[in-house]
Amino acid sequence: MVKKVIIIGAGLAGSEAAWQLLKRNIAVQMIEMRPQKSTPAHKTDLFGELVCSNSLRADDDMQNAVGLLHAELREMDSLIMQAADATKVPAGGALAVNRTDFSSYITDTLKSHPLFSLKTAESGLPACTDTPIIVATGPLTSDKMAADIQAVTKEESLHFFDAVAPIVYTDSIDMSQAWYQSRYDKGDRFDYLNCPLTKEEYNLFLDALITGEKVEFKEWEKNTPYFEGCLPVEVMAERGRQTLLFGPMKPVGLSNPHEDGRRPFAVLQLRKENKEGTLMNLVGFQTKLTYGAQKQVFRLIPALKNAEFARLGGIHRNTFVCSPKVLTERLSLKAQPNVKLAGQITGCEGYVESTAIGLLAGLFTADSLLPLPPAETALGAMLKHITVSGESDLFQPMNINFGLFPPLDASFFNSKHHLPKGKERKLLYTERAKQALKNWKKQCSSASL
Repeated sequence: MVKKVIIIGAGLAGSEAAWQLLKRNIAVQMIEMRPQKSTPAHKTDLFGELVCSNSLRADDDMQNAVGLLHAELREMDSLIMQAADATKVPAGGALAVNRTDFSSYITDTLKSHPLFSLKTAESGLPACTDTPIIVATGPLTSDKMAADIQAVTKEESLHFFDAVAPIVYTDSIDMSQAWYQSRYDKGDRFDYLNCPLTKEEYNLFLDALITGEKVEFKEWEKNTPYFEGCLPVEVMAERGRQTLLFGPMKPVGLSNPHEDGRRPFAVLQLRKENKEGTLMNLVGFQTKLTYGAQKQVFRLIPALKNAEFARLGGIHRNTFVCSPKVLTERLSLKAQPNVKLAGQITGCEGYVESTAIGLLAGLFTADSLLPLPPAETALGAMLKHITVSGESDLFQPMNINFGLFPPLDASFFNSKHHLPKGKERKLLYTERAKQALKNWKKQCSSASL
């Protein structure tokens, strides 16, 4: 029986794995390098610090794959979801949190457990083979750990780029040029603040965005690819002048009260960054512009002409392995079976997905015979993507989406025997997933779950 587990990394995945083990009376030694050594994105020494956005995305468990994953994590008594539900801030249909309260909740819960201990140090991959180890060092894995994993897995590269969005002070926004409204009036109208642009203003902004000074990459970074789900806004803009109008600046579902309710040509949405609403996040505006260029370019948006920035955007290099090649279906390194990987280093993408893989790593460490979650569940679909993808050479990080689930079979067709589409199709995916999760829990021993 497992008595002690070493977990390296106190992010979302490591913290979730620790919680699942502690619940089962298994001692956890957490090794975390912060604050002794930080990363380009972290600011605190708190566990589960959110560095890109304060949103865990859509919380609708009947129409959205990530909302379904939320529901499954809640069903599995996820610490991260406990923290999110306890510290949430208004965000329409999304689950957004107060960053500091969220991370403090996770940190206090783990540190107060009698079977938990913390060691502050930068760690490489331990050589021991008799103690279970979970590596959950995340997208900002230290060079030391990355080199060790690369040596064990014999991988040529473990890196790709990610970018974060700026945050502005709410009282510096020109409210005569903005209005509160959630898209299609979903949720509380005060969840999002909209900053409109005319066609002329959009084109002026776009030109400045494309030509603005960018961060220069170091020689060793130049061939690092971006993750498609978190592209810098200027990279999206370079793909075509209409791209942003179908992405983060789309105006659909919005009506400008300053213009007799007309739909704007383009719009930037801001989302509350904290409960008090004193800070606003530029939604979808992750960037690699230099700090000086960010101030100049983003202030071309009329409502932000006098904006004061609490945090400017940035770019950092992320780390992940080719999981289908180097991991077993239970997340163990094929070359060193006592070591499991968890979180974004496995090639899942996103806060919630990272949490899910951390949860599974904890469960598989506690019980090596635990049945795999069905692929029809969000947990199982995410796990299958990162461990048994068909073309390992083409493996890329992925957010949870219904495209990762097995197709609906005839038993889930509608009464006309046609494959349902749209909302009906999503509803059937979620209904099937919830039944599959219930059946899986019945198959697992009560000691395991």
